Amino acid sequence: MKSKASSAALRLWRNLSSFWPMLDSDDLLRDATYRRLWTSILISSFGAQITMLALPLTAAVLLHATPTQMGLLTAMEIAPFVLLSLPTGVWLDRVHKLPVYVVGEGLVALVLASVPLALYLGWLTMPWMYGVAFMLGCIFVVAGTAAQIVLTQVVPRERLVEAHAKNALASSGAEVAGPGVAGVLIKLVGAPLALLADSVLLLLSVLILRGVHVVENRITSTRAHFVHELKEGLHFVAGQRLLMSLALVVGLWQMCHHSAMVVQILFATRELGLNERQVGLCYIGLGVGTVMASTLGHRISHRFGPGPCLVFGLASCGIGWLQLALAPANAWGVVSFVFMLLCFSAGAVLIFINFLALRQAVTPEPLLGRMTSTMRWLILIPAGPGALWGGYLGEHLGLRYALGFGGVSALLLAAWAWRHPVIRNVRSLPKPADIQLDLQAPR
Repeated sequence: MKSKASSAALRLWRNLSSFWPMLDSDDLLRDATYRRLWTSILISSFGAQITMLALPLTAAVLLHATPTQMGLLTAMEIAPFVLLSLPTGVWLDRVHKLPVYVVGEGLVALVLASVPLALYLGWLTMPWMYGVAFMLGCIFVVAGTAAQIVLTQVVPRERLVEAHAKNALASSGAEVAGPGVAGVLIKLVGAPLALLADSVLLLLSVLILRGVHVVENRITSTRAHFVHELKEGLHFVAGQRLLMSLALVVGLWQMCHHSAMVVQILFATRELGLNERQVGLCYIGLGVGTVMASTLGHRISHRFGPGPCLVFGLASCGIGWLQLALAPANAWGVVSFVFMLLCFSAGAVLIFINFLALRQAVTPEPLLGRMTSTMRWLILIPAGPGALWGGYLGEHLGLRYALGFGGVSALLLAAWAWRHPVIRNVRSLPKPADIQLDLQAPR
């Protein structure tokens, strides 16, 4: 079985490689190492489209979850980021990141496969789904942080915005074709069984990642004091006005995002009366928005600057959520739902290709793990309360109130960020901070 899977991965790699000669001579995808990384992202993104629909549909349709339970399900996936991000960053600065990334992809496949197994055994309940969400969050906080650092070891810092845009483009290809396929698959075999397809794609991604070779310039000595290194990462982030401003803006956006996100599947199935296949087709709008922003995002950022481009992304998300909150429950409501997904995906891409590039560009390599985990910790602290608040609003006032809260809050946040000079005035990627690191344990 392993031999067949390896052969399939090799055939896919060779087929994709036939397209690279058509690229420009300076295109990042001409680099063999980055090309493997990008291909792995492309494959795992197809599986992610299945999971993005299958997990909430399992809860909403099969287990009849309430809005509050949907909020709690999302909060359980976010909780590990708050609990584990800081120590994870210290640990990652001591180890090689690529193996952590590869193992994480495999573990996600196993956790997702537990859902159809639980269904078969009669164990599938909302507490089981909470456990799955929590385990996925634990893996994402470790392997996801490692994946972001691996990119900086493959791509020159001055091309990070371009790399993040290409990664988003890989995801967008999956987001255009994936939701429709996922919706049909879920309709045919059910949401829990559809998760097995994501498991297979993740294992294929693992096989491709095993061929990636990176050079780690430095690994922190294990003799250094753990708490001392953790504080060093916190002090670095706290001492950078740009990083703190980005953490505040993107953290508040996460609150808006999760308050709206926890009710959007419920809105589609209960307010608009869509079935699994129709929801999947609507989610193609998510891919269209990602393609647009991934294709144009690098140019917009280069023309106007990373800061203004990020602010435009905030406003795009807010417009999408607010107009859906006001949409009628008819065919125009379905159009509005698709438009919301398009606005959200385009806005999220514009936010994150600049957010990720800015924070990586300003950070010296020895601190990348601690900076990444600290920033993820800061921006996701508001996400859990946002998800719970969205669930509360959806259950006690109505689903539209949760969407409206997300939309109005995101637009106000965009207006504030535009008036904040540390964000608005960033017109190019900064250089790594010039700091002196004390890498040994304090005496």
